[in-house]
Amino acid sequence: MTIAARRALTAYHRTRDFDHTAEPTGAAPLSSPGQRYVMHRHAARHDHYDLRLEDGSVLRSWALPRGPSLKRGEKRLAVEVEDHPIEYGAFEGTIPKGQYGGGTVMLRDAGSWVVTGRRDADRIDFTGQSLGADVDHFRDLHLLVR
Repeated sequence: MTIAARRALTAYHRTRDFDHTAEPTGAAPLSSPGQRYVMHRHAARHDHYDLRLEDGSVLRSWALPRGPSLKRGEKRLAVEVEDHPIEYGAFEGTIPKGQYGGGTVMLRDAGSWVVTGRRDADRIDFTGQSLGADVDHFRDLHLLVR
């Protein structure tokens, strides 16, 4: 793992006890074909979805409190959370109760993404199994999923 990846995963490691959770540690370097995304459903204390975008050696991650919309054009807030290791993209399982994020994590969609520029914001277009959405990136910490 590179120093940059290790630094990016500091918050992720700080919030987890890997003796008690089967979540990936990010220790194994993985090669990847490029800009993948995954959408997890996370049945935790507050049921929500997590959007994860591959960015270099980590998955940048956003929580969607209300989940993705089934209506094209309906806007949903996504709040940035800590980066996750690349191998989290294939993770499905149960995080034990009492652990950070305790609950069941289920893979709901996967595919690729590309940034297309606009004057007032960057736009991210997805090609996947079911997401079929685009995302406007207005600030460093929040996305607007449409």
